Amino acid sequence: MKAQIINRYGKHVALQTAELPIPEMHDDDVLVQIHAAGVNPLDSKIRSGEFKLLLPYRFPLILGNEAAGVVIRVGPQVRRFKVGDEVYARPHQDRIGTFAEFISMSEGDVAIKPKKLSMEEAASIPLVGLTAWQALIERADLKQGQKVLIHAGSGGVGTFAIQLAKHLGATVATTTSTANVDLVKSLGADVVIDYRKDEFEKVLRDYDVVLNSLGKDTLAKSLAVLKPGGKLISISGPPDPDFAKDLELGWMLRQVMRFLSYGIRRQAKRHCVNYSFLFMRANGDQLGEITSLIDSGIIRPVVDRIFPFESTKEAIAYLEKGHAKGKVVIKVI
Repeated sequence: MKAQIINRYGKHVALQTAELPIPEMHDDDVLVQIHAAGVNPLDSKIRSGEFKLLLPYRFPLILGNEAAGVVIRVGPQVRRFKVGDEVYARPHQDRIGTFAEFISMSEGDVAIKPKKLSMEEAASIPLVGLTAWQALIERADLKQGQKVLIHAGSGGVGTFAIQLAKHLGATVATTTSTANVDLVKSLGADVVIDYRKDEFEKVLRDYDVVLNSLGKDTLAKSLAVLKPGGKLISISGPPDPDFAKDLELGWMLRQVMRFLSYGIRRQAKRHCVNYSFLFMRANGDQLGEITSLIDSGIIRPVVDRIFPFESTKEAIAYLEKGHAKGKVVIKVI
């Protein structure tokens, strides 16, 4: 099969097209022919080696963390899917590799593709959808009438999270650029902060939840927005001790995580709020819930550009510029 690979870590390492064997299957796996794959900042972070201590991948490494396609083979223990099913998924973090023609995944990580969506649209959903779900529903326990600030509302996670938060009955504020104000309002944002004109931390007060996907300066400023007892959830770091515990990391790495997050955890404690780092995990059941929301018309995908498979490195470069509205997708078939 054709795949887009790297042979070493590095921020500017170029992807190469290679011929590799079709992935081997476990008894509870489904083999999926990939039609489209979503591109995410996580792909760039993995390529640069940012997670090499936590996720020790082997080379050659196929990048890519979400996909949509068709099941072409099932393992003997698979009960939820059959050959011919149209599915989408975020594969387990240890088994990434959606920038390829085929991928083998545990059936527990896979869900039936929303009927209303094309393969390209479906491929834009799993990673950002699960991130928003696990941040707002699992971690934040967001309730009707609460207030949430979602940073970078026009980005991949932001466009999904705004819609999910509105579905949950929350008042939603978001930050974005002037060019994207209308987009985030169309998704349901109640309060829009144009970061080119206003400083969000001087405008917003008494919020219950902040979902951060930006840098450490934005993270620290977000503390001022939260009420006592509020929750600051970051998907861009720094990782905290609970994250290290969830990954069952060794003592040394746990201390590293403790050190990296010490500053923001101390500031959060001073503000009487809770800080936590979220590294989204694969979950086919949650993705099935997301499918229902999409097929019901509650959430719609936002796709900025679709690149051909042979232009995967250009797709990543485009996303890295930071101007994409919603998701960037690669069309494999």
